[in-house]
Amino acid sequence: MGLTYRIYLNGNRIFGCNKCRTHLSTTESIISKAFQGQHGRAYLFETVVNVEEGPSEDRNMTTGLHTVKDIFCSRCRSVLGWKYERAYEQSQRYKEGKYILEKQLLTEVN
Repeated sequence: MGLTYRIYLNGNRIFGCNKCRTHLSTTESIISKAFQGQHGRAYLFETVVNVEEGPSEDRNMTTGLHTVKDIFCSRCRSVLGWKYERAYEQSQRYKEGKYILEKQLLTEVN
């Protein structure tokens, strides 16, 4: 097992893991704030950094069946949300390759 390098972000508002404050994404990467996670409100992001992905699994969600991977903080290993791998409904394909971060699991880092 080698060293883990973390990426540090620049921007007006930086979101980090609420347990260890590791940088995850910025407000400029938010696509939508109108999502629901397991712990309440969630944001759809174009890109995130400093996360590790779990195995792919099919999940039935409110918008249909999706193949997703849970994502974890690369520093403290806390679950933060998930990554959309595949959407089975055509109208949901815009989510593919995007990330959900749950608001309750985030903190603002400056």
